[in-house]
Amino acid sequence: MEIKNLQPQAVWKNFAKICETPHPSHHLAKITKMMVDFGQSLGLETLTDKAGNVLIRKPATAGYDDRKTVVLQAHLDMVPQANSNVNHNFETDPIQTLIDGEWVRANQTTLGADNGIGEAAAMAVLEAKDLKHGEIVALFTADEETGMFGAFGLQSGWIKGDILLNLDSEDEGELFIGCAGGLDAGITWKYNGVPAFDGDIALKINISGLKGGHSGLEINLGRGNANKLIFRFLKEAVARYEARLSAVEGGNMRNAIPREAWAVITVPAEIKDEIVKLVEEYEELYNIEYQGIEDKISFTAEETETPELLIPEEIQDDLINSVTACPNGVFRNIPSLPSIVETSMNLSIIEANAEMIDIKCLLRSSVDSKKEELASMVESVFTLAGGKVEFSGSYSGWNPNPDSPILKTMKEIYQKEFGKEPKVTVIHAGLECGIIGAVEPDLDMISFGPTIRHPHSPDEKVNIESVGKFWKFLTAVLENAPKK
Repeated sequence: MEIKNLQPQAVWKNFAKICETPHPSHHLAKITKMMVDFGQSLGLETLTDKAGNVLIRKPATAGYDDRKTVVLQAHLDMVPQANSNVNHNFETDPIQTLIDGEWVRANQTTLGADNGIGEAAAMAVLEAKDLKHGEIVALFTADEETGMFGAFGLQSGWIKGDILLNLDSEDEGELFIGCAGGLDAGITWKYNGVPAFDGDIALKINISGLKGGHSGLEINLGRGNANKLIFRFLKEAVARYEARLSAVEGGNMRNAIPREAWAVITVPAEIKDEIVKLVEEYEELYNIEYQGIEDKISFTAEETETPELLIPEEIQDDLINSVTACPNGVFRNIPSLPSIVETSMNLSIIEANAEMIDIKCLLRSSVDSKKEELASMVESVFTLAGGKVEFSGSYSGWNPNPDSPILKTMKEIYQKEFGKEPKVTVIHAGLECGIIGAVEPDLDMISFGPTIRHPHSPDEKVNIESVGKFWKFLTAVLENAPKK
């Protein structure tokens, strides 16, 4: 059964169209053209800006000209993640969607329901002829996943709306009125490699099978970080066997928990078996430690071509010690909402070879001072190790407004439609609401969406029934939007 035949068909057929159009972050030409063509084909005012955002404006239906203008906001890009055994080019290949019981998922890649379902719902509103609503503005922002560049590039006065409904949340029945801010950390070293030792052999150490996931929404689940785990092994291999490091790579997205990593080390040929045994011991250890959290973790060693150059020993030791000491995971929960993460850190990407080291981390917090404290810790760890530390892309969180007029309206509508109150909460992830709100401070904002699990990983899936409820709720909100 094709997903475009699912109900509500108005949403799913558009999501199918999005899945057929490659749209990984920073490669949005195809999805942007598709969205512009879509708006123009409907005869609607369709605009783009220098930041790559697309805006489509739909007039109010008859009798609803007195309603406030509602902005439906979603982002164009998706996180490109695939299992290592899958040959998938996100820049050219469509997403292969599967119906799996109550869920839609992809074939061993990210699905892009984050935020394709939000885009699809906005498209369905734009083309609908049977809905009642005031003026609608659909705002599709660029490159949210890699730094919210589209939101940062918005110009004041371009949107022209009163209410913003961000369609980028992942728990149906929850209304989000606040989110965490973020900060990117980049750490680099540059140096000259040193020759490998004659007679040594090289082993490639691989860790895989981890679940990974969203570095904000799933950071509280205690999942393994492939970068931390492989460096934990490297520290012992160097200390016990004087192994030398030639290269290491782990993670590939700043906002995804690293699922896989590899390192190339050299050791005397006569101790190869001891290193292999140590790898086996760590595989057993990791599977015991993460039992019930991860599935089968694979940790292996195989002989590979001996490299010509190694990372200098002093820099190697500083790198291993600093990564081992670097904070990762939950730093603190919100004191007044102890079930919600306040401050966290994801050691996202590590790339090192015989000439350079490049490390990227993503820090999140709903409290600016705690974000700054965590940044100071990261800076201290890597500066002591000789790395150059630079911070970028800082944005504050979205401060909750429990007295929001649209919140009151949406709570009443949800109760009427589904017979229960929605949960009102904040999210430990970087929504664009805070950035957009800084550009347009008079916008009344709420974020909501269908139920999506494991975004930013190949296990991503969206619940089919929740998409129907999300659509029913969205259209009811539009019909009952407050008057001007």
